[in-house]
This record gives sequence, C-alpha cells and structure tokens, in this order.
Amino acid sequence: MKLLIIHDSSTMRRIIKNTLQRIGYSDFVEASDGAEGLAALEGVDLVITDWNMPNMDGLTMVKTIRKHPNYKSLPIIMVTTEAGREDIIEAIKNGVNNYIVKPFTPEVLKQKIDQTMQQNQ
Repeated sequence: MKLLIIHDSSTMRRIIKNTLQRIGYSDFVEASDGAEGLAALEGVDLVITDWNMPNMDGLTMVKTIRKHPNYKSLPIIMVTTEAGREDIIEAIKNGVNNYIVKPFTPEVLKQKIDQTMQQNQ
C-alpha cells in the first residue's frame, strides 16, 4: 500500500514515516503542502495530511481531491493539532475519512489506518 504523507514540517513527516514503518508500512511519497500533495496523488492508496500548511492547506486540498472523479473515494486521514469538535466535524463534512489529533501513538495511527481502509473496501 502506497501512502502520501503531506505536512509542511519535514520533522513531522519523518515522525509519521518512522511511526508507519514501526507498524509495517514502507511505501511512501511525501509533500510539504496541499499543492504538492495534489501533484503526487497518482498511484496513492491513502493520504495522511496536516491541516495547517502554506500555499494550500489540508482542508482545501481535501475539498479539491473530493471534486476529482479519480480520487473522490481516496481514503484521507487528517493528522493535526486542530482538536476542536467543530474542526473535526468540518473536516469530516468535507471528505476526511478519519481524524487524528497530535500528538498520537503508533497504536492510534494503526487503528485509524485499519479503520479507514476497512470502510473503503
């Protein structure tokens, strides 16, 4: 399974990658904002994105992905510091399949990935 990790912080991308490797994933593509993420969607099975990024934020990117016929059902998990109930509701309404508030454990990431992939079968 190929995963796209989108985060403006290279340190956070590395943390997510290392966590994913610990739970058994090894095929990654990286992007530093939503615009780069859109350009890297080809062949991706799951998107893990931050919300707050320069150039194009995660929510705008999710809305754009959902409008594209090839990617409207692509699984998307948002990993962010935005922990407010209204933020979570807004993200889900706009097409995010699952939501993780930072900081997170490897177990939470694995659980959310498993849950998201089962829902999308």
